[in-house]
Amino acid sequence: MKFISIMLAGVLTSNFIFMQYLGLCAFVGISEQFETALGMSGAVLFVMTFACTVAAAFEQFILVPFGLQYLRTIAYILVIAAFVQLVEIFLKKTAPSLYKALGIYLPLITTNCAVLGAAMLNVKNDYGILWGTVNGLAGALGWSLAILIFAGIRERWKFMKIPEVLKGFPLALVSTGLMSLAFLGFSGLFKTILK
Repeated sequence: MKFISIMLAGVLTSNFIFMQYLGLCAFVGISEQFETALGMSGAVLFVMTFACTVAAAFEQFILVPFGLQYLRTIAYILVIAAFVQLVEIFLKKTAPSLYKALGIYLPLITTNCAVLGAAMLNVKNDYGILWGTVNGLAGALGWSLAILIFAGIRERWKFMKIPEVLKGFPLALVSTGLMSLAFLGFSGLFKTILK
């Protein structure tokens, strides 16, 4: 039951984009084309899941036993940066066109507050390594779901008549707000189901 509640929370009811407003920079910046959004979601999925696992292990075996919890943020950013470097090397070798399309947003995963937020939430909720990994995976799946839906919506804008005043960033914010309201509906639904 805990697995289901963590997964539902990460993907739907506590979605980093729509409920916690974390990771919006890459969400808005890279979601203009579905292919690049898919590539970014794969990168975030890898980095968030494994960074949460390593950060939880680091917390459990190094930071807490040695009383170094005050170094948590720095340690987590270093862990995240290491995984981002792995993704960058992999994409540069295997998919250079995707690597170029992601541009500056790929290294910005290091400072993506959704990735750091997932690791910090693991500490706040006292999840440990296993549940921290599940929470990282759920958060990454929720972030990926959000960016892929949004990329699909943004691709349809190309065929629509949009008033000049709404083109670009204003319409992105309005659409994100409306999607956030739609995701808010899941919170009441799953509270009822999980009880």
